[in-house]
Amino acid sequence: MAGTVRFGISIDNKLLESFDQLIENKGYMNRSEAIRDLIRASLVELKWEFGEEETVGTVTLVYDHHVRDLSEKLTEQQHENHDKVISTLHVHLDPHNCLEVLVVRGKARDVKKIADELIRVKGVKHGKLVMTTTGEELH
Repeated sequence: MAGTVRFGISIDNKLLESFDQLIENKGYMNRSEAIRDLIRASLVELKWEFGEEETVGTVTLVYDHHVRDLSEKLTEQQHENHDKVISTLHVHLDPHNCLEVLVVRGKARDVKKIADELIRVKGVKHGKLVMTTTGEELH
């Protein structure tokens, strides 16, 4: 990394032991890698708070496809946001339940709004939004 800066931090011994365990569990080679990832994650989340940042997210839905008009409602929501829904994956989990994963791209507030609209459709058993960065602003 060009312009790498070394710095020291003070940290409680027990907290450091827990952090080192986290590093080992996640397979980081050293503390610096882990700290860089934590900083990046915090910066990305901070930008989402303002809602203007371009972001990418996945919306994961589990639902019973026998619920009346549910599939049509989910499809309608996706068509209303066709410019932001990049891709979808549909999986039949069993004779009643389906898993749908949507990749959504847009301003953070729009991605959140789309996810909220999909998750609250009656008949959706579980829904979750996972947002990430487009990577353009990270080094």
